Amino acid sequence: QVQLVESGGGLVQPGGSLRLSCAASGSFLSLNAMGWYRQAPGKERELVAAISSGGITKYADSVKGRFTISRDNAKKMVYLQMSSLKPEDTAVYYCNAGITTLTDYRYLQVWGQGTLVTVSS
Repeated sequence: QVQLVESGGGLVQPGGSLRLSCAASGSFLSLNAMGWYRQAPGKERELVAAISSGGITKYADSVKGRFTISRDNAKKMVYLQMSSLKPEDTAVYYCNAGITTLTDYRYLQVWGQGTLVTVSS
């Protein structure tokens, strides 16, 4: 069974920085695109940033220039470095990954349990 576990959330002041980490575990053939989504209270879940297995990145307009996504394929991890944080960045942040299964080569989307980021003074 494949699992994603996020860490690094917490309370930070406006203008501050935070780094989220997500570790993938379990057995799978390949770890494909990975990404971070967020969901603020009363809002829909939205894509924050994504990175392909080859390192191509994509960002939501609202975080461009402030957030950086990266991954370590050897460690099966993805990171989100967040800087110049704003109160509107407050949300539960979810890690997401596309994996190819070992047994039947299916493509599955896997989600982490989420980590809360609160930006407040």
